[in-house]
Amino acid sequence: MALPSPKRIWRESRNRGADRGGPDRLPAPFVVGVNRSGTTLLRMMLDAHPLLTVPPETHFVPELVEAAEDGPATPERLLATITSQREWGDFGLTEEELLERFRSFEPLTAGDALRAFFEAYAERVGKPRWGDKTPIYVKSMRKIERALPEARFVHVIRDGRDVALSIRDRATKEHPIDRIAERWVRRITRAREQAKRLDHYLEIRYEALILDTEPTLREVCAFFELPWDDAILDYHQRSADRLEEMKRELPDDGKRTTLSVERRMQTHARTTEKPDPRRVSRWRESMDRSDRDRFESIAGPLLKELGYATGDEPGTESRDGSQSASAQRAAAT
Repeated sequence: MALPSPKRIWRESRNRGADRGGPDRLPAPFVVGVNRSGTTLLRMMLDAHPLLTVPPETHFVPELVEAAEDGPATPERLLATITSQREWGDFGLTEEELLERFRSFEPLTAGDALRAFFEAYAERVGKPRWGDKTPIYVKSMRKIERALPEARFVHVIRDGRDVALSIRDRATKEHPIDRIAERWVRRITRAREQAKRLDHYLEIRYEALILDTEPTLREVCAFFELPWDDAILDYHQRSADRLEEMKRELPDDGKRTTLSVERRMQTHARTTEKPDPRRVSRWRESMDRSDRDRFESIAGPLLKELGYATGDEPGTESRDGSQSASAQRAAAT
């Protein structure tokens, strides 16, 4: 059966009653989480679905909501909020195109502007539905839901010790283990507090996404009211093509340093491969015991609450049952 055209979807959504965020709107997927937790992997999986597209990280959504709530929500002002972000060039859209869409609303709200942006992107790539994957939005879920009542949030949680290793793998500067642990605890704790006041929130584990891929993805698709399609299991076959739109340098914007093309591509390179079970609990072999003890001294209660083994509990030993080389070195000092 042929899919409805994105342009038709956009027109029909514009004509659905006076309440623009009404209950007849399809869910808007938002994937959030601490950096290096598997959010990009889930983005690529969902984006492989024939009905859904998830653009590169947007980074402007909370700022746009604030701009619309704190001042005149003119088309020009909200457009500037989007185009001033260094990621603007990733989306393949023009300012004129968005401005025309914004001007079709009277009055213009944050929700209108956000839907217009995402719908324009979905139309460009030929998909009828859209979502978002920007990890830092884990801090702004309630704000996003105010503007987009149809937003549904999937929070990807990964063992913080593996998060720490992944951050350090990609880092160009020193990241103290205690600061990584503190941020991991803070972000997850605050997200779970927000979740109590959200209409639609789901937590999944990175470990389940890797080791129990299809059942986990079926749960996510059901949550987003997205019919199952086996194409999402073959996401890696098209991930390289999807990464091409990000193949550009991101300049220093005063808040974030320059990100080269090479680093951008390297950061997401594993999304071009099938799920790799070796990425789960990698800390058991690769993290020095002193770093693990320091991380667990800060994050231990949350690790335990989430069901992760700590200390010398079963499941903390090296996969072959022997002490890891890094632990041996730590024990010898």
